[in-house]
Amino acid sequence: MSKEIVEAVHVLEREKGISSERLMEALEDALLSAYKKTPGAAKYARVDMDRNTGDFKVFELLIPEELEEKLLAEVEEAEPTVDPETGELREPEEPELDPEKLALYRDQIDERDVTPDDFGRIAAQTAKQVILQRIREAER
Repeated sequence: MSKEIVEAVHVLEREKGISSERLMEALEDALLSAYKKTPGAAKYARVDMDRNTGDFKVFELLIPEELEEKLLAEVEEAEPTVDPETGELREPEEPELDPEKLALYRDQIDERDVTPDDFGRIAAQTAKQVILQRIREAER
C-alpha cells in the first residue's frame, strides 16, 4: 500500500463523515479476507497497518493446540446460505478467534510475518467487496 491509500481514507472521512480509524480497520479486515483467499494462507492471522504510511504486514498466529479451543468465538450451528447477489451456495465460515480471549492469552501466542508479495486478482476483488460493504454499513 502507500500514501495514496492514507490520502483516500482521509478524503472518504471528509466526504462521507466516516472516521479514518473505522476506515483503516475496514482496510485491515479487507486485507485479512484477501489474505485468507490466497493459496497456503495461515489458518489464523492478523493484519497490522501503519496509519501514516499505509504499509501493512500479515502475521500468522502460531497458537498452541491446547489453547486453540479456548480462543474460538462462540458460534451457532451454521448452515450453508445462498449469496443474494450471485445465487451461489456459501458454506458456513470457520469459527473465528475471539478478540477478547485472544488478548488474554497473547503472551502464549507466537507470530511470524507471512505478508504475501502480491494478493492477486481474486484477493483484490475480495478486499474491494469488504471495503465497500463496510462503507455502506458506516453510512447507515
